[in-house]
Amino acid sequence: ELLTRYFSIARDVIARHGGTVEKFIGDAVMAVWGTPTATEDDAERAVRAALDLIAAVSALGDEIGAPELRARAGVLTGEAAVTLGAEGQGMVAGDLVNTASRVQSAADPGTVYVGESTRRSTEQTIVYEDAGSFELKGKEGLTPLWKAQRVVSGLRGSLKSQGLEAPFVGRDRELRQIKDLFHVSAEERKAHLVSVTGIAGIGKSRLAWEFYKYFDGIAETVYWHRGRCLSYGEGVTYWALADMVRMRCRIGEEEEPESARAKLHATLEELILDREERGFLEPRLAHLLGLAEHQARDQQDLFSAWRLFFERLAESYPTVLAFEDMQWADASLLDFVEYLLDWSRSHPIFVVTLARPELLERRPTWGAGQRSFTSLYLEPLSPQAMEALLAGLVPGLPSEVRDRILARAEGIPLYAVETVRMLLDRGLLVQEGPAYTLTGKVDALEVPETLHALIAARLDGLSVEERRLLQDAAVLGKTFTKDALAALAGSNAEIEPLLTALARKEVLGVQADPRSPEHGQYGFLQDLVRHVAYETLSKRERRARHLAAADHLSTAFAADEDEVVEVIASHYLAAYALAPDAEDAAETKDKARMTLAQAGDRAESLAAAAEAKRYFEQASELTDDPTERAALLDRAGEMAARAGDPDGARNLFEESITLHEAQGDAHAAARVLLRLGRVDSRTGRRAEALARGERAFSVISEDEPDEDLALLAARLSLDYWFTGDLERASERVELALDIAEAHGYPEALAIALRAKTGVVHSRGHANEAEALLKRGLEIALEHDLWDEAVTAYFWLSDRCFMRDAYADALGYQDESLALARKRGHRPYEWAILAERTYPLTMLGRWDEALAMSEEFTQEQVDAGGVMLSLLDSAVQIHVQQGDVDRALRVFSMFSRLEHSTDVQERAGYLASRASLHLADARPQEGLADGEAAVETMRTFGMSAQSAKHGIVTAIEAAFTLGDTAKLEELLTSIETLPRGTRPPYLDAQAKRFRARLGGDPAGYAAAAAGFRDLSLPFWLAVTQLEHGELTGDASLLAEAREIFERLEARPWLERLDAVAPTRTEVRA
Repeated sequence: ELLTRYFSIARDVIARHGGTVEKFIGDAVMAVWGTPTATEDDAERAVRAALDLIAAVSALGDEIGAPELRARAGVLTGEAAVTLGAEGQGMVAGDLVNTASRVQSAADPGTVYVGESTRRSTEQTIVYEDAGSFELKGKEGLTPLWKAQRVVSGLRGSLKSQGLEAPFVGRDRELRQIKDLFHVSAEERKAHLVSVTGIAGIGKSRLAWEFYKYFDGIAETVYWHRGRCLSYGEGVTYWALADMVRMRCRIGEEEEPESARAKLHATLEELILDREERGFLEPRLAHLLGLAEHQARDQQDLFSAWRLFFERLAESYPTVLAFEDMQWADASLLDFVEYLLDWSRSHPIFVVTLARPELLERRPTWGAGQRSFTSLYLEPLSPQAMEALLAGLVPGLPSEVRDRILARAEGIPLYAVETVRMLLDRGLLVQEGPAYTLTGKVDALEVPETLHALIAARLDGLSVEERRLLQDAAVLGKTFTKDALAALAGSNAEIEPLLTALARKEVLGVQADPRSPEHGQYGFLQDLVRHVAYETLSKRERRARHLAAADHLSTAFAADEDEVVEVIASHYLAAYALAPDAEDAAETKDKARMTLAQAGDRAESLAAAAEAKRYFEQASELTDDPTERAALLDRAGEMAARAGDPDGARNLFEESITLHEAQGDAHAAARVLLRLGRVDSRTGRRAEALARGERAFSVISEDEPDEDLALLAARLSLDYWFTGDLERASERVELALDIAEAHGYPEALAIALRAKTGVVHSRGHANEAEALLKRGLEIALEHDLWDEAVTAYFWLSDRCFMRDAYADALGYQDESLALARKRGHRPYEWAILAERTYPLTMLGRWDEALAMSEEFTQEQVDAGGVMLSLLDSAVQIHVQQGDVDRALRVFSMFSRLEHSTDVQERAGYLASRASLHLADARPQEGLADGEAAVETMRTFGMSAQSAKHGIVTAIEAAFTLGDTAKLEELLTSIETLPRGTRPPYLDAQAKRFRARLGGDPAGYAAAAAGFRDLSLPFWLAVTQLEHGELTGDASLLAEAREIFERLEARPWLERLDAVAPTRTEVRA
């Protein structure tokens, strides 16, 4: 078994690196690269594979409790005889094959040895040490061999560090786990999130770098994206995500907008084959990059586009998204990552986030609920790992100094690295090849106690000019351009030699990745260094530099300021906060307020509601004008409502209203009031919503008609209709239509047409209602009012319910569901899936209906929305299958509906309770609740779902009670409905009940024909059973049995057995 696992691991590792297993010989494996086609990377991939295989065998030994288990490998490069067309054993032959075997035998366990030719062709990527010279059988003299130590760059030496890189120690398990999870994601085509957290300097970035080097070296193409969250304020909206799109499109951070737009267009032309999808994606991606304006109606509008972009990439190749400094991420970016993982589960999108523990303080639920989530917390390195790290950096370091460093480092690798850099700064170390050696004794070296103090000591060792330049750079952020730094520190010519010196001393680095939007920019190698440098500035110095940075960015991005307006605002805000009493503080305060409001506009346009709320609130605190403050608070309240913070929205709206009223501006207060009413409506406080809406309406209706009034009137009409006030619903919808038609307000018009649908339906005009609804849908689709379009499809499916066209209803629900999923709106998806259970139940697809209903949680039910069909369907199926306990459990989930002011919710609750009473042999209560459901739905008519359910249950209860008078009353209420408004389902039920009442076979036949035409198998079976009980017709009973067995309707099968005990007897 061990050999089987070993061979399986070997095949996987070799194949991933583009090699081919030639043969297995005992426990040895021979693999070949460069046949049938040779590439320049063959030798490098072979050595990478050998290193990975050695590590995998060691891991296997640890797993099975055999830590001594080791493998060894030999790699040679040269010419060999190749059998063209051969596969497996016999592909290659010759001296190279024999010598490679002998090199492998010479290697120590757990090592990889290579020949001179292999070393020369791979040394730009692999670090080697001289392994010595060996006598190899068949070779004259001694053969020099080299021991491969580690990979230090991407493929072909790309992105190789030119400075100090410590050996990678103590994190093999974590790296192996990330690699394995990546391959599972790619092979199973499933999204996965790996969240790496740990304190500063613990090794998060190094772990990500090792992972990058790994997958850059495997044979399979991988789409790599890297984005860094900025530490301004509470994060800059979607900055890291925008970086990833820029990286894919090869757009530089300061690239001219025209060139950037062209690159974005070209990238989409290349990667997105569907023209309609390109048209959907381009404006939304351009808006993310600040290249075009696209006012998003809600978050899903943008999220769905950005998600689609990465999904299409992942359909070609596995896609990696690496988010750095996630503790600085804005809330909306965190929302997007969770949204992406939720909606793109079936795509090989591998997300890696690097963050300090503060992320979990801001978002304690980070990753919770995700199906594919792995959390890695990096603990300090063990003493043995830290010793290996120091030994790899500085061989021969005196034990006293080593022990002092280890004691102070407390397992933080950055501490050790910064100590070595301090030794380099002081000239006590020199580089010799890939390692560093001491130039003299350092026994008396004073090692600072903390990492912060150590970095401060390093900065103290720099020249005054270098230290001053770092302080200027620290104000700009972790990365910066030379032009930006020159705006604070002097000309490019003056700072160039200082930047070169600081890069040489490994305080700063240069972004070398040509794909990165930060290509060519300088940056602090460690953000802690930036933080310490910033802290050494006085308040006065910080303020001056923040103002200079803001002025530079305003000039540099004058044509495209939106992209960086949040950064500019943070600089002005910091400058004002540092000196609120300065001579020019008023001017700085004004600039801060204006740019914060602009930042709010930008965040709102990106549907980043939480960030927009924060910016508008901050801006409101910087004005002394009560009218301006009220307006900013109003906008903050609207953003809080969109962000799902109704309590916060209420507080902000109420403060805004108070300010407006104090200024005597009742009309401005009323417009805020209508928005407060919408918050009440969305949170189920319909009575408060109506009251606030009417108060706002009484004032706004005196103004010149506008879109606010049209929208308010349309929504009030819907609220009145749902509460059964048809007269007021009619009044408000006519006003809404007058204004929307006259001024061309598409959203108000679409909502008003839907509202009028309800009004005319209540008057019995079913065809007019459907025509109005279809026109509203057309308007919604024409103007990309996708949420209204989803709702219109939903209502159209309900229209199908009313005329008992259940297959047609599923068609509309398919459209609605597809649109909700395209836009990634989970509450809409829940509502549609819940509603879908009703036509599935009526059509006899009970297994599907129950499977769907069982996926819903109490939390989803409590969240509100349209869940009535879920209640109705699950209760009905469980009752008819004889599982009353399960029916009661489902019913208990909806207890909040008993006292709902929404007549549909209350009626649905009553109708389901009526069924449960009947199943529990309590027909009197069943009759009362069934009739109450019908009465509650009177405004909606007898075609409404709960009314139909209620009256059928009431009639069954009346039969059980033997109440002939009530039977006549209820049946007559159906039979006297005008034929055009009488639902076909109720018509068939009335015929069935009349047939039962009068013992009429012809009536049963007519009822069965009706149910058959409507494709309602359960009711067809009930009719055939009753008909068979009356006549003894075996064919009727056989048909009933076949349906009941398929539906697992046990009580009905038991009743059937009383008439025809077995299927065989029926057929006989």
